[in-house]
Amino acid sequence: MKIVVIDGSALNPGDLSWNALEEFGSLTVHDRTPEDQIVERARDAEIVFVNKARLTRAMIERLSGLRYIGVLATGYDVVDIAAARDAGITVTNVPAYGTASVAQFVFALILELCSHVAIHDQAAKSGEWSRSPNFAYWKVPLIELAGKTIGIVGYGRIGREVANIALTMRMLVLASSSGASPATGRDLSAAQIEWAETAEIFRRADFVSLHCPLTRETRGMVNRSTLNQMKPHAFLINTARGALVVEQDLADALNEGRIAGAALDVLTVEPPLPDNPLLSARNCIVTPHIAWASLEARGRLLKTAVDNLRAFLAGRPVHVVS
Repeated sequence: MKIVVIDGSALNPGDLSWNALEEFGSLTVHDRTPEDQIVERARDAEIVFVNKARLTRAMIERLSGLRYIGVLATGYDVVDIAAARDAGITVTNVPAYGTASVAQFVFALILELCSHVAIHDQAAKSGEWSRSPNFAYWKVPLIELAGKTIGIVGYGRIGREVANIALTMRMLVLASSSGASPATGRDLSAAQIEWAETAEIFRRADFVSLHCPLTRETRGMVNRSTLNQMKPHAFLINTARGALVVEQDLADALNEGRIAGAALDVLTVEPPLPDNPLLSARNCIVTPHIAWASLEARGRLLKTAVDNLRAFLAGRPVHVVS
C-alpha cells in the first residue's frame, strides 16, 4: 500500500516521527508540494495525507486509486468533500487536538496587549530602566484583567477552554454560538457565563475573542460596522480564521484609535503579502499561525491521524467528514 504525505512540514518540521505510518505500507513524506505536482506525487497512492495543500475535484478525479484522505488538521476545507464522496473516498480530520494550546495562546496575546512584556524587556536591556530615576519604570499603561469582560464568539471546545481560563482570572464572560448555549451540556463553567447575541458582545466586551468557523455567514463579520460598535478601549483577538476579519477595516480602526488594539494569529492570506495593512497598524500584534503548534498538540494530532487510518483500514472509520 502506497501512503503519501503531501505537505508534512507544517505538522512535523523534524521534531516528531512519521514512523508509525510505516506499519501500514510504503511511506513517502514531502515537506511541501507545489500545486502542479500534487497529482504526480499522489499518483498510485491509496492513502494521502494533507495539511494545507488543496485537493480539488480535478485532482481527485485523476487519482483513481485513492481510497482515503487524512486531513492533518481540524478544518477540512482544503479537500473538495463532494468530489471525494462522489469518488467513494473516505476523508477524515483531527478534531480537538489543539484546544489547550490555542486557549493558552489566546491569553498569551491578551497578556501581551495588557502587560507589554516584550517592550519592557527591551527597555530594561537597552538601558532605559537604568537611566530612569524611578525603581519601577513603565513605558505604557498596564491593564489588569480582573473585572474586565471578555466576549467569546463561537462557543465550541476552544471557546469553552478560553472561558474557563478567563473565569480563573476573575473576568466576566459573555458567549455566543450558532450551536447550543453555554447553559447546556457538560460545561462546568456554564452557570458563570452570560449568553449574548454576537452584536451585543461587540458592544459590551473589553476583549472580543473569535472562535467561530469560517462560513458564508461569518466571512467578514468583523468589519467597519462591527468595529464601530466596540468600545474605544476594547481589544480584538483572532485565533480562528483570518477571513473573519476585513483587514483594511481593522487597520483603519486601529490607526484611527477607534479600538485600543488587536492580536491576530491568522490572516486572510498566509503567509501574508508584504502590504497587508495589519502588519503596520497601530497596536496590532501579528503572529504566524502558531496557536495550534505546540509540540504536545502536534504530537496529539499525528497520533490521532495514525489512529484514524488504523480505524479506516479495520473497517471502522472515525472522524469521517466526507
